[in-house]
Amino acid sequence: MLFSREYGMLKGRKNGGVDKVYQLVRKALFAMDPEATHEWTVSALRLADQLPGGRSLLRQIFKFADHRLEVKLWGLTFPNPVGLAAGFDKNAEVYQAFEALGFGFVEVGTLTPLAQPGNERPRLFRLSEYQAIINRMGFNNHGAAAAAQHLKNYQQAGIPVGVNIGKNKVTPNEEAAEDYKKCLEQLYPYGDYLVINISSPNTPNLRDLQETESLRQLLQAINGKARELEAKGAKAKPILLKVAPDMSDEQMHDVVHAAVEEGAAGIIATNTTLSREAVKHHQHANEAGGLSGRPLTERSTAWVKEIFQEVGKQVPIIGVGGIFTGEDAYAKIKAGASLVQVYTGMAYQGPGIAAQINKELLMLMAQDGFNRIEQAIGSDA
Repeated sequence: MLFSREYGMLKGRKNGGVDKVYQLVRKALFAMDPEATHEWTVSALRLADQLPGGRSLLRQIFKFADHRLEVKLWGLTFPNPVGLAAGFDKNAEVYQAFEALGFGFVEVGTLTPLAQPGNERPRLFRLSEYQAIINRMGFNNHGAAAAAQHLKNYQQAGIPVGVNIGKNKVTPNEEAAEDYKKCLEQLYPYGDYLVINISSPNTPNLRDLQETESLRQLLQAINGKARELEAKGAKAKPILLKVAPDMSDEQMHDVVHAAVEEGAAGIIATNTTLSREAVKHHQHANEAGGLSGRPLTERSTAWVKEIFQEVGKQVPIIGVGGIFTGEDAYAKIKAGASLVQVYTGMAYQGPGIAAQINKELLMLMAQDGFNRIEQAIGSDA
């Protein structure tokens, strides 16, 4: 009873003037085109991060820290398990601001060897009544070389930084390995871990690379390039694989086992979905692209649990998809995720989402008798 009452008070509590200001800003932003909103948000974060005392002010407003939330993986310390997924900071321009917002890690990209504009606009759609987004951005970014310049001081971010890489749209799948190797050439010295993205639905035929033999060949080429760079003095980095939710049980089984056998250091589950079942009555339901947000919550959590039961004792899992609350994050952690990532949740909940989730995680841990968040990992699986 005591826990339930405190938890209800926590969920209902508003952060005074900050909350009121955010609600006004959110209303204005949601009146704008979704991509324009994203660009404005990135610019605002860049400005706040560059102003003298800006980052300290963000910390005072948003940051929440507790040693019980620390997660240790791959020789890295994550101050809490809540990270920002790839897709927000595509060009590694504002990643250093997210420590001040209370995130435990941040992932930049997806980055490709050459700059590319992505797909034609409009390519981002809100489905507000479903707390969902459809995007068909198409890996729009300034290229790996430009991002490398931004990432030279990545160690000053204060939290682990992941680098998500993909192939250019014009590169045929037969030559995809060369694109990933080019990305490694530019980006391997930077960031704390790398992610191989072959699961976005917005680059034609990219998901075909998840076919078992293609995946094995790709990972062998990437790992070979990594060893080559390490022989020249580069520090070894964990390389993770991000998988799609739109696979059969058998396909997912084959993919994750192939990934582990070929040396992947972890699995990110999952990318966006092509399914429209949950939003089929929305006016944007027939828009091409990947669906993210609340409709993906249960599906991605189920995949985390399946993957944990398959390979969870061999590699860590990062759970992503439809995380809006501490309960959402905790369900993925108990299903087997060592870390979680948000994106669409932040678009709807605002910049305080990481702190709020982390506060709720502490209360959920206490209810289950866990002293550290690491004790909860896989407890339901």
